Amino acid sequence: MLTNKKIILAVTGSIAAYKTPELVRQLVKQGAEVQVLMTRAAADFVSPLSLSTVSKNSVYSSVSDNDQWHNHVHLGRWADVMLVAPCSANSLAKMAHGLCDNIVQAVYLSATCPVLVAPAMDEDMWIHPSTQANVQKIQSYGNTIIEPEHGELASGIIGAGRMADPERIVQFVAGFLAQKAEKQALSIYKKALITAGPTYEKLDPVRFIGNYSSGKMGIALAQNLAQQGVAVTLVLGPTKETVSMPGITVVKVESAQEMYAQCEAVFEEMDLVIMSAAVADFRPAEQAKEKIKKKEDLDHMTLELVKNPDILATLGQKKTKQVIVGFALETNNELEHAQAKLVKKNADFIVLNSLNDKGAGFGTDTNKVTIISTNKPPYELPLQSKADVAREIINYISRS
Repeated sequence: MLTNKKIILAVTGSIAAYKTPELVRQLVKQGAEVQVLMTRAAADFVSPLSLSTVSKNSVYSSVSDNDQWHNHVHLGRWADVMLVAPCSANSLAKMAHGLCDNIVQAVYLSATCPVLVAPAMDEDMWIHPSTQANVQKIQSYGNTIIEPEHGELASGIIGAGRMADPERIVQFVAGFLAQKAEKQALSIYKKALITAGPTYEKLDPVRFIGNYSSGKMGIALAQNLAQQGVAVTLVLGPTKETVSMPGITVVKVESAQEMYAQCEAVFEEMDLVIMSAAVADFRPAEQAKEKIKKKEDLDHMTLELVKNPDILATLGQKKTKQVIVGFALETNNELEHAQAKLVKKNADFIVLNSLNDKGAGFGTDTNKVTIISTNKPPYELPLQSKADVAREIINYISRS
């Protein structure tokens, strides 16, 4: 699977480093050439000699050794992929903020190849807001996270933060490089339009009708496509999520009408259209110019709503060359409703979410979906990170 692939394995100071000789062994067994880099802290957890033995290459732990300089720029250009595993909280922070005080950071900042990061730390460190902010930051640079697993940690507690097992990492690397090498049908997708997040429909200057969508799924799709070299226009509803990646043009909107206008303006030039936003079906018939005051003698309030434009259906009727993907969030009779939506909206694919699936839906970092199309049986994906779901969705529609 990895025959003749050149892989840099960067090992940082985490107890999970004890797994790296087995990781290297499996990479080499798959046919890869592995160059190991280590921070000095990593040597407290795993022997450079053991890694040198299984990789059949010298291990570099500094930019220079005596009179020999290890060309970090060359290394960053030599590899097909750089794999940081395990990546400690400290190294993650350095990557996020561009610090360069060891060979791992020097090669990382010089790398022209894709960078995969397998974090490893205790649960409290992993879920800390600063760590999660650093994760988002390095993802915004185009790096890919191999999500840590849930299990027994070095502290003795059970929780999230354990580095993915070597077998899973090898499979992830192989899949990532296979996707990159194939280029698949993405070569025909030069431009993509993606909608993400909720819409807010104003009642008055301080209140609105909305939903719990975070926009994470649509952002993951945009990032995946941008990594493939596709020029992405991301029409993003109100969300706390931030996006900053070359190849993605972010257009921020608030209401369904604003989202529709922005989509319609660029639709004709697009090759791929993915409507993952949770668009409000209705909006208030009137928006009060001033805050609506509570009336003490009034126990009920009647709110008149009018229908919003159906963005997916409207664009589906206008499509010429475009491949159109819609999303459906259902709570009952999921497949039946999704298949009906596929026909009604004139879409090529519908990605079905069910709120009955734990870990899927609004606001989570994971998702579980089923892809519906007209000429194939439903394709069900397991619960996994939204980044992994995005990759599999893009792979599927590209092969179809």
